[in-house]
Amino acid sequence: MSEADAAPRRGRRRKGAGDARAAILKAASAEFLANGYDDTSLRAIARRAEVDPALVHHYFDDKAALFAESLEAPVRPQDIVELALAGPRDMIGETVARAVLEALDAPANRNRMRQLVRTALGHDFAARMLRQFMVREVLQRIAKAIDAPDAEFRATLAASQIVGLLVVRAGIQAEPLASAPIEDVVARVGPVIQWHLTGYGTVDSVGGAGE
Repeated sequence: MSEADAAPRRGRRRKGAGDARAAILKAASAEFLANGYDDTSLRAIARRAEVDPALVHHYFDDKAALFAESLEAPVRPQDIVELALAGPRDMIGETVARAVLEALDAPANRNRMRQLVRTALGHDFAARMLRQFMVREVLQRIAKAIDAPDAEFRATLAASQIVGLLVVRAGIQAEPLASAPIEDVVARVGPVIQWHLTGYGTVDSVGGAGE
């Protein structure tokens, strides 16, 4: 055996497909928890996972998809964005509210979603990360797509409504909101989200909100 054969190989350890994907997800969770959503990069995740950055892109479309899967979130942000933009512009708020609530209340997702919300409720850092994710990957994309002025500000305001809704309905489970039918909640919250995103809607005609 030659010296070259006997010497241990240096550099990144080659991982199988399953091992590499699992290592990326584990590294992503650690990076997001350490640095928050905005300050975490795919390159940093690759370094922690000891894989080539190209491999991260191979398994995950973008940071949003990796974030959602690393937290085992049952809803993907791009799905909500596409759904909202496919419908009438004056129904975006209701579409977003309905998509979030349906994911929250789906029997297969309910326990996991409530666990995520309670984690955010109990830790300021986790709550901030959830807001950052909702702003960057859902609401800001929608606001920019419809060419809304002050898109980031509008997205942040809309996110405050959605995160607040998640906390009250699934986190502290305050009644009667916790068990209200989805369509009743959408009818009241949707126009508020619409107003924040577009500056027009029917806020003052819903449940006396404009009184």
